[in-house]
Amino acid sequence: MFKPNTSLHVIFAGKAPAIIATGGFSGLFPDSSDLAYQFVQFASSPDTGLYCNVWLTKDGVGICLPNIRMENCTIIQDVFPKGKKTYNVNGVSTTGWFSVDVGSTDLEKVFLKQSVLSRPGYFDGNFPILPVDAVFTQYKAPAVWLNIPLDSFYNQFNLSMRSYMLSTLRLYVPNYISSPEVNFLTSISGRVSRRTKLVFRFLDERSIEPSTNQTYGSMLKNLTFVKTFASGILVPKTYIWPVTPDNYLESYTSIVTDAHKAGLEIYAADFANDNSLSYNYSYDPLAEVLSFVDNGAFTVDGVLSDFPITPSEAIGCFTNLNNSKTDHAKPLVITHNGASGDYPDCTDEAYKKAVVDGADVIDCPVQVTKDGIPICMSSVDLNDVTTVATSQFATPAVTIPDLKDVPGVFTFNLTWDDLTNNLQPMLSNPQSKFNLFRNPRNKNAGKFMRLSDFLAFAKDKDLSGIMITVENAAFMAEKLGFGVVDLVIKALDDSGYSKQTAQKVMIQSTNSSVLVKFKQETKYDLVYKIDENVRDAAPSSIADIKKFASAVSVGTESVFPTTKLFLTNQSNNLVQSLQTAGLPVYVYLLMNEFVSQPYDFFSDATSQINAYVQGAKVDGVITDFPGTAHRYKLNSCSSMGKNTPTFMQPPQPGGLLSTIDKSVQPPAAAPMPLLTESDVAEPPLPAVSTTTAQSPSHAGLRVRADVSMLVALLMLCASLLI
Repeated sequence: MFKPNTSLHVIFAGKAPAIIATGGFSGLFPDSSDLAYQFVQFASSPDTGLYCNVWLTKDGVGICLPNIRMENCTIIQDVFPKGKKTYNVNGVSTTGWFSVDVGSTDLEKVFLKQSVLSRPGYFDGNFPILPVDAVFTQYKAPAVWLNIPLDSFYNQFNLSMRSYMLSTLRLYVPNYISSPEVNFLTSISGRVSRRTKLVFRFLDERSIEPSTNQTYGSMLKNLTFVKTFASGILVPKTYIWPVTPDNYLESYTSIVTDAHKAGLEIYAADFANDNSLSYNYSYDPLAEVLSFVDNGAFTVDGVLSDFPITPSEAIGCFTNLNNSKTDHAKPLVITHNGASGDYPDCTDEAYKKAVVDGADVIDCPVQVTKDGIPICMSSVDLNDVTTVATSQFATPAVTIPDLKDVPGVFTFNLTWDDLTNNLQPMLSNPQSKFNLFRNPRNKNAGKFMRLSDFLAFAKDKDLSGIMITVENAAFMAEKLGFGVVDLVIKALDDSGYSKQTAQKVMIQSTNSSVLVKFKQETKYDLVYKIDENVRDAAPSSIADIKKFASAVSVGTESVFPTTKLFLTNQSNNLVQSLQTAGLPVYVYLLMNEFVSQPYDFFSDATSQINAYVQGAKVDGVITDFPGTAHRYKLNSCSSMGKNTPTFMQPPQPGGLLSTIDKSVQPPAAAPMPLLTESDVAEPPLPAVSTTTAQSPSHAGLRVRADVSMLVALLMLCASLLI
């Protein structure tokens, strides 16, 4: 069994930061539910503590709930529809259902539900409200944290939180008791065990602390006073790392240093992987935790998280890493349009960031301009990745069914000069329907890159290789007179890539005919991209792939099938079948945004990568965020073998799904098809259109003599069809 307290003491030269699970694993299960508390031991460090927000019932029994308004976290309004009341809560008139109106026996009929609407509701209505006693007796928690959010509130009901806590302390010894009220902590100071730490909880800086009538912000300036009744402070994480109104990090404050100088421990709250993190973290919650425990300037004494797996990873496996270490071993980190999670696709800035972030392979999806120049562009439709929609070239847009079902302005409609002189790159936002947007300060940053620019940039970088993706080659040859394969081969020859071995050249395509042509004319590594979800590949299809490819890219769902964002227990053997045949497997597309990931990965991109690498044994990952994948390769737990901690072990497909009551389980997913030889085989690429002419600017290439005329004709035909 992994013992964090043994190894982490070495890493931190003292006591490792505490990890406290807020309401258990509440990022996935109803807060303070039995399953939330139980799950902590399976998906977190063994020394993770359990947090209970304490409220009193009508008969003075302490219960664990995340919110004073019970309708926000239970089904109480269905059980007691006439129970709505209005009370004064710290000077604020508040309407809802309250625990002080219900006896503990009546609460046995009330069940918990997810308190955050964006989280899965499949576990709702199955777990009763737990008394505080249960946190001590039902779970083998190494630490228990009791938070008393309101004390003075109970005076109006002839209830005493102080009396309740003192009676509880005669039976149990919590490791932490926190409260935002000075009077409460002062009243029990001296009555607690030496093993219990009293922690003063700071609320919003402008809120008023009821005992002193001071704002919490002003109390920050008098930590020596706090030290008279507490041994630590609990603060929102923004007290330590403030963020700007547009959600970027400001410089860290001195509060950690100030607290330690005053003899106080300091704990940071409000960590949740499915919240909007600062853009500086690139949607990577592990990066956020590391900024509090491993930033070279300070370390907090503990973190409180709804997803305790992430601080477990951070503290247990990712501190004190040598991030500059170069390691091009498996798994290969292959970019998707450069570091496109932080900069517009395929721009110079996206590629620079990818190299700095430690990518092994950077990629260029090739498109062609009107004047026959191959460029790196993630979409043939400029509307997707540039500002063409607000430019003089916005109309007329045309529909070309061979390329896209909706009207577009295509790369071959504009010359290279048109692009560079009139348009700007545009950051892609694949999760914008969830109101999740990428790095807005960089939304138009960077410059477009020709294939020749990309090759010149990559050649002297510490990369294991480059990947060039070629699609729509048949359309380009037949309809536009562009021999894309020839253009790519010539660019590689001109840049010297055909005469070097320092960097591997990978050519990727979903079209076997493209790879067949490259195999006939080059010796590059060829990657066949399977563009549909399949459960396995028939032996005949694998034999066919081996005729023209040396590796295969597969979609994430072909590796781990899902239903309603839960991994299923469907048996998918695709990776094993391909690898057994000697074909390395790269999985696409990994994104850091939590909405792109199944629940089994806990809204944690590192957990997702770990599942594909340790669970599915893929040879590489294709990602928008190469920095996250590179850091994963450096983690100190990767070589622990049988001693790998539970939080770094891949999930069991279907395991999380099986915890849902069968009556509300999502429908079973239909089995995915088998990849057959007919899916792979394609006719050879058509010859470049016979109406092409030799172009002196592209010696040896067949380029359309008057592309603009053909494009205009296509536009006219399309408009007539419309």
